[in-house]
Amino acid sequence: MTAVHTTARRPIDLDDVPGWFPPLDRLLFTWFLERQARQEVRGDLLELGVYMGKSAVLLGQHLHGAEKFTVCDLFEGDAPDEANQAESTKSYASLTRQAFEENYLSFHDELPQVVQAPSSVISGEVDPSTCRFVHIDASHLYEHVYGDIGAARELLGPDGVVVLDDFRSEHTPGVSVAAWEAVLNRGLRPLCLSTQKLYATWEDPEPFQDELLAMLRERDDIALSVQQAAGHRLVRVKSKAVKAPASPRSRHHVEVTEEPKAAPAPQPAPVRGRSLARRIAVDLTPPVVTRAVRRAVKG
Repeated sequence: MTAVHTTARRPIDLDDVPGWFPPLDRLLFTWFLERQARQEVRGDLLELGVYMGKSAVLLGQHLHGAEKFTVCDLFEGDAPDEANQAESTKSYASLTRQAFEENYLSFHDELPQVVQAPSSVISGEVDPSTCRFVHIDASHLYEHVYGDIGAARELLGPDGVVVLDDFRSEHTPGVSVAAWEAVLNRGLRPLCLSTQKLYATWEDPEPFQDELLAMLRERDDIALSVQQAAGHRLVRVKSKAVKAPASPRSRHHVEVTEEPKAAPAPQPAPVRGRSLARRIAVDLTPPVVTRAVRRAVKG
């Protein structure tokens, strides 16, 4: 994620919020969150790295009852080290807390808990084992991602899901190393791999995957493959023109209704009996000629 986006336009729908959140990942987020709702898995939501709020808007749609949503980002603040500062300056120069909050409040009535700080502080802001869903999309540097994965393990409760962004992008090798190291050495169990994100858990992955595969096999807009590697079942998915699920509606959305069509102009009533031209002809023709014509027609 190296592009820089700026916008002053109020978002009408989720696609108007700058960011990188493909329809396939929006579908997968929704599926995992709705599965938790069906199974009455309760817990808080957490996002590390929010950019302009695109995925945060969707996450906020899935809060239930007294659950909390926490987001953590540097925004325009100082990074904890030079490498992180260089990364922020290059990729996120336009990111401000105000821009995020304005986008989020376009779709929701209240902001999440906003922690403006490096993601390394999050374990002091969120209680252990209280989260059910953690999205990691902060720094792409190995040391930081390693720490974010460790924090997610500490903060997730039973049946919790963690999502790692950019786990295989060519410009983010640090994320790839940290992600697969966690799979091989830290007990992380992959659930699903999209083009952009790794969905995983520290729970038994089989129940998640069995249900997920049943859903995926009913769709014709997702390419699916299943592989085995190092004792893990890897479910790989790729979009075939997936349509994103319905998202929250912006308060700036205006219903467009069709203007009522104007009634057609009234047409002149048809002339009954003889036509006007015929009547004029009769009026102007001498009576003797008219009688002669009539006799000829009758005869």
